[in-house]
Amino acid sequence: MMLLAIEQGNTNTLFAVHDGSEWIAQWRTATDASRTADEYAVWLSQLLTMRGLTIGQLDGCIISSVVPQSIFNLRNLSRRYLHVEPLVIGDNVDLGIPVRILKPSEAGADRLVNAIGAHLVYPGDLIIIDSGTATTFDVVAADGAFEGGVIAPGINLSLQALHEAAAMLPRIAIQKPEKVIGKDTVSNMQSGVFWGYVALIEGLVARIKAEWGKPMTVIGTGGVASLFEGATTSIDRFDPDLTIRGLLEIWRRNTHLGKQ
Repeated sequence: MMLLAIEQGNTNTLFAVHDGSEWIAQWRTATDASRTADEYAVWLSQLLTMRGLTIGQLDGCIISSVVPQSIFNLRNLSRRYLHVEPLVIGDNVDLGIPVRILKPSEAGADRLVNAIGAHLVYPGDLIIIDSGTATTFDVVAADGAFEGGVIAPGINLSLQALHEAAAMLPRIAIQKPEKVIGKDTVSNMQSGVFWGYVALIEGLVARIKAEWGKPMTVIGTGGVASLFEGATTSIDRFDPDLTIRGLLEIWRRNTHLGKQ
């Protein structure tokens, strides 16, 4: 079995290949809702060739996307070039977990996949903090159920808003400032964004735990989560592989091939 897993966020899209025993390749590209199946195929074929692989070797595909207009093109990529019908989270896939929110259909595909990926490894009640375009805090019960959570603007969105809305504020890179009190405009902004997000994480984790009323393990994942490693004790583990681990498990649960 050679599985292509596609995890598409609002900013980046991850393509990963699993050979049945391990992940053997991973690539990221900027998310572009207008990119066609043919364009994806050309890009993917070149990267596969660099690893000594061909697109014809891929015989399975699973897709998680929060960009509805892209799913059509990703589905066509699988059908036209892999010659397989893909599993699409939220469409034709049984996740095998309870979704205990008011409208289960509203739960984001990425958040449900993360819940499965985390429950496989970490016992007990969990908070998953996924730092991407949005920063999400997801509560996963000890039985693996998705219980809801919190959505906040992502750190990059905050930087972009500062730059675009205030004429005198420059576009800056995200980094940990040496001190909280900045001495110039850039260090003021870096402190506000970095330590502001640390405070957001610490404050929301404390409130979620108080409301939940039971011990919880906090897992950090997503594109910028590693920035906060060492900056706060509120996050117990950093795990960049939650999503692809969850996608692989969903594939195995939904296909005979995956169970072999």
